Amino acid sequence: MPTAYTLTASEPINQQIYRYLRRDIVGCAIQPGTLLSEKEVSARFNVSRQPVREAFIKLAEAGLVQIVPQRGTFVRKISLQRVADGRFIREAVEVAVVRRAAQTLTDTGLMALEHNLQLQHLAATHHDSQAFMLLDDEFHRLIAEGIDCLLAWETVENIKATLDRVRFLTLNAVAPAEHLIQQHQAIYQALLAGDADAAERALRHHLQAMMLNIGPIAEQNSAWFETP
Repeated sequence: MPTAYTLTASEPINQQIYRYLRRDIVGCAIQPGTLLSEKEVSARFNVSRQPVREAFIKLAEAGLVQIVPQRGTFVRKISLQRVADGRFIREAVEVAVVRRAAQTLTDTGLMALEHNLQLQHLAATHHDSQAFMLLDDEFHRLIAEGIDCLLAWETVENIKATLDRVRFLTLNAVAPAEHLIQQHQAIYQALLAGDADAAERALRHHLQAMMLNIGPIAEQNSAWFETP
């Protein structure tokens, strides 16, 4: 495993293992086709195999790994169909969220978004892709939090693992962070103005832009994608 892991007592072990492995798969530190060994992962985390097995099942549900009986657990290639389906579901949920936010978001919520955008600029300046992706997620989470509906973001988070792999590949390639910040800024400005229609347009443009970029990304990283 490419990353050092530290477990805490604050949440279930299997969830922590899932989160660490998800981060490494999404961040391209673990490549498609890699065999994930229960024994190796258990030793790395210094835990029994049961929480590792549970984490593998959750990764499989997220579409990141394939569990092959009698052979093992392998990191999956990126499915273009799963990317398209995930974006469709995410857009449907987040459009409803952002429209309500335009009508109900408080000054405190708007200040949180503004601060997040400032941090995005810093991450982009330092070319810190990992930090930027976390801030990108936080921006969208803050909107859901601002309307007191974190369940909406949790729903999105559960289906966007494959989308996140494409997001990581597009950063600093065909969709640099500066472009994404501009898209986030457009969403923020619409929310600041209380304009639900403008907020929806800005969000749809933001989420659909990745699908326009996926062709060049798939060509440049063909080994990462499933063949039709």
